Amino acid sequence: MNPDRTQVLRLLCDTVVPPIDHPDDADGFWARRATDVGADLGVLATIAAMPADQQESVGLLLDALAAQGFLTAAQAQREQILGAAGPAVTPLTSLVLLLTYGMPDVTGRNPNWSRLGYPGPAARPPVPEKRPITPLRPTADLDLDADVVVIGSGAGGGLIAGRLAATGARVVVLEAGRYRSESDFRQLELAAYQQSYRRGGPTPTADQNITLMTGSGLGGGTVINWTNCIRTTDRVRREWAHEHGLTDLATPEFDRHLDAVWRELSVTGQCSQFNRAHEAMSRGAEALGWSFATAFRNWDEKRHDVLVAGGLGFGDPSGAKQSTLKVYLEPAVVSHGARVIDGCSVERIVTENGRAAGVVGGWTSEDGSRSFAVTVRAPVVVVAAGALDSPGVLLRSRIGGPAVGDHLRLHPCTVTLGDYGTDMRGWWGPPQAGLVNEFAAVEDGYGFLMESVQYTTGLGASAVPFTTGAEHKQAMADYRNYGSFIGLVRDRGHGRVGSDGSAFYEIKDDLDVRNSQRAIEAQIRLHHAAGARGIRFLARGVPSWTFGEDFDGFVAQAREIPLRAGGAVLFSAHQMGSCRMGTDPSTSVADPRGELHDTPGVWIGDGSAFPTSSGTNPMITIMALASRTAEHITQATP
Repeated sequence: MNPDRTQVLRLLCDTVVPPIDHPDDADGFWARRATDVGADLGVLATIAAMPADQQESVGLLLDALAAQGFLTAAQAQREQILGAAGPAVTPLTSLVLLLTYGMPDVTGRNPNWSRLGYPGPAARPPVPEKRPITPLRPTADLDLDADVVVIGSGAGGGLIAGRLAATGARVVVLEAGRYRSESDFRQLELAAYQQSYRRGGPTPTADQNITLMTGSGLGGGTVINWTNCIRTTDRVRREWAHEHGLTDLATPEFDRHLDAVWRELSVTGQCSQFNRAHEAMSRGAEALGWSFATAFRNWDEKRHDVLVAGGLGFGDPSGAKQSTLKVYLEPAVVSHGARVIDGCSVERIVTENGRAAGVVGGWTSEDGSRSFAVTVRAPVVVVAAGALDSPGVLLRSRIGGPAVGDHLRLHPCTVTLGDYGTDMRGWWGPPQAGLVNEFAAVEDGYGFLMESVQYTTGLGASAVPFTTGAEHKQAMADYRNYGSFIGLVRDRGHGRVGSDGSAFYEIKDDLDVRNSQRAIEAQIRLHHAAGARGIRFLARGVPSWTFGEDFDGFVAQAREIPLRAGGAVLFSAHQMGSCRMGTDPSTSVADPRGELHDTPGVWIGDGSAFPTSSGTNPMITIMALASRTAEHITQATP
């Protein structure tokens, strides 16, 4: 970044969030520019942390803007230049919005929050420093021996580590993320992304079509997910049993695993208070005659705080969340002697005579100043790094067969906002306390759920497509009045993952297209039935609807928006299937028990093992399958 490029970048920031004359500006919201809150400094820091080739790509984009007269153009002309750049500039404009509305100042607040109606993270009593786990921190190259080495510690890996450690097995857990406990969580959005999310927060697929949200750290996604617990449906259980060879899933034998996980996580329906968005969802569903259900959540009722629950996607400082970290990993370490290394990435699995013999990888200190090699010798290797990273381990190890990285499912989500003309207080209460499941199997066993999302200022602002500075600022001025619904599609089509963890995914399966369009229409009609005075579909090229305008025309226009970059804004918090189980080694990676077809002793223990997408929030299914896999490992181990 040379001075000329930096000048273009700063002007770009203030083009996206410009100063605007407005009669109602008591708090300075309308006059405040992106650079007034330091968004330009945040963007520069982000660019500086990128690989050199990506930095140069950004630099060339800025050069191209300059060549179009960006530095001397008026605001309207700069907006036209950005519009003409299309999807190429979208990641940069989205980053500016994320930082402008999400970045706190030295007081821990953002000056824009008062206009948005956000009071900031809930006040909390002092949390004592409590770290039941003391990870191994190498001071030199490290060699360990174990009975089992588990790569990853999320919903599946953490449970398997806990189960096997309890049998007396010597277990080592290697986690690429970092260990965080209650005292570390401040429920600040950007800090949470950096500390507890893969690749530092929401990240687009390699083709820019879908934004991925994935946990990273000891306990994986269970530390920052929204605690929506849904059992594997009978329909999916039968499909996986009869079409993919997991025969016991269609029997009470699998209920035993589901019941155990449900009990161990203290799943309850008593801590699912409705905020105003959920009240609207329930009200709209009743008016339309659609089914609606209150969510069950893995939560300690005794520690429940409804305000803290509103920010649980940024870590739970109360200790109420019954994550894999708390329920399985802590007992594994404290009571059964399991060893944990965080900040440790696995390069490959070692094999001898065609079967598992251990893993090799590397540990890096959190400040990046120290790195050491880590080798763990073990006859059992559990791959549970998540559906985006488990394939890379196998591909680098040259095991797993031709299906490794294929059949990636994402539950792609579209998003709509209803303007209800009143402060919806979306930051209050658990993010997913209810859902509409009317269309869960609308065609051939596939369909969609409608749920709500956690309140965010930064991600929320970046998801509202930028058209002009004035229009986006007006949208944010109205932000407190919005209730958010998502349409979570059970995808039949699939994408793929490369050895570096890059995902490629396009919604092109005809059934997935139909269900996505159905989900868009259903969300809009749900808002309308609930009394919204205005509705936004988060997509480029679709104006918002206001009461009195042509409603059916708006629905029809929204259904026709392309489901890709440059069209609908799409998210995924559920990644599945990239190392799936099945009977056919040409289309699956592991056998129906979870062990690799081609490498005995290597087991798949996370959501990548799903034969197809689950159609529901997958945590309970991942954990029940992991419980089942842990039993198979025990039975197969001499």
